[in-house]
Amino acid sequence: MTLKEPVPVAPGTATGAKAEPPHRATAWPEARAAAARAGTAARAGREPRRLPLGQALGHALAEPLLALTDLPSFDTSAMDGWAVAGPGPWSVRTETPVLAGHAPAAALTDGEAVRIATGAPVPPGTTAVIRTEHSRTERTDTERTDTEPAESADRTESTERAGAVAAPGPVLHALRDVVPGQDIRPRGQECRAGDELLPAGTEVTPVVLGLAAAAGYDELPVPPRPRVEVLVLGDELLTAGLPHEGLIRDALGPMLGPWLAALGAEVLATRRIGDDAEELYAAVTGSAADLVVTTGGTAAGPVDHLHRVLDKAGATLLVDGVKVRPGHPMLLAALGGHRHLVGLPGNPLAAVSGLLTLAEPLLAALVGASPSGGRAPVLDEVHGHPYDTRLVPVVRRGEQLVPLRYNGPAMLRGIAVADGMAVVPPGGARSGQELDVLDLPWPPTSGAVPAQGACFT
Repeated sequence: MTLKEPVPVAPGTATGAKAEPPHRATAWPEARAAAARAGTAARAGREPRRLPLGQALGHALAEPLLALTDLPSFDTSAMDGWAVAGPGPWSVRTETPVLAGHAPAAALTDGEAVRIATGAPVPPGTTAVIRTEHSRTERTDTERTDTEPAESADRTESTERAGAVAAPGPVLHALRDVVPGQDIRPRGQECRAGDELLPAGTEVTPVVLGLAAAAGYDELPVPPRPRVEVLVLGDELLTAGLPHEGLIRDALGPMLGPWLAALGAEVLATRRIGDDAEELYAAVTGSAADLVVTTGGTAAGPVDHLHRVLDKAGATLLVDGVKVRPGHPMLLAALGGHRHLVGLPGNPLAAVSGLLTLAEPLLAALVGASPSGGRAPVLDEVHGHPYDTRLVPVVRRGEQLVPLRYNGPAMLRGIAVADGMAVVPPGGARSGQELDVLDLPWPPTSGAVPAQGACFT
């Protein structure tokens, strides 16, 4: 059973003597904060697990990513060319070029050069690397090399005719000034062993995987996915066919499991529980889940057993009702042993409100992440509740939010095409006023306003 929702009141409208008095419940921002604190406290008692790099994509880092080695771990050539020592010109050592993946060559002495490939370790004594295109070689005899310009051979011949003493083997000349250290990636240029590369909580993206591999990691520490069990309560629910004779289709069973999985949870099961207090008690106390999510039974009707079950189970109510519409009879309870229960109202959109208010921030904190969202101006005036927050399905049209018509507590037609839920403060919002937006964990719509319209009725 769910409580009846009052008619929204436009901004500035007098409520009169018959307005519903404020109920004793937690303010919406405080409820979200309480859920996040509960998740943070529960995370402190959970050991991270280590996943191979190929399985860690999409998780969050449970610990800071520290460099396991210097990067690069040795002085490396940044270009194909020549490793040289001292001032030029340089006599070329005619040994095998220094290649990536091979041991470095013997140390160079001043006046020596050796050919080197990109990524290869530079020999000890190297002053700089000269790119191939910034160099030329010449022989000390009259025979030109394949890459030697004709004029260099002429100069060599002139030198020999002048009586100069020729050094044996090719000679390397730089075509540009040589700066010590040029085109060498020095050891530790990117980081030193022990440096923090990324903080805990960083989402593991493909680039993070590449950085982790470069830093020497085979596995990454990630928080274990929170285990969640969904208990759908009510004798009136059908799992197939058309509604009839007071029975309605269960809309929450098919929706909540995939939604929670999209939030990073491992959904153990979605179970149906009748309006039976003993069956509900056994399901709650016997669940192996870190978070139990129930639907319905959060109010005070004749078959709303959840409060009594939680009391019998020794649970601690952290949030018992939230000043938000739809969905104010939601609750959050600590079950002990770092386990929690989120009780959602039975109406579909009210349940979505409860999921975004309590379950999402708790799950995000459990894995060291933050709930997603942002701010944007609303296109039109939005009616508000006199003293409660309202969560309203919206689509984005350009940079503005357009509220959707089908936003009643039992309706899913609006949220089905929405980009998110706008957080409307008590009293409503003016046209152009910026509102917080709770994102949905799937790609947004195209931004077009659906045919159902955008105005409130």
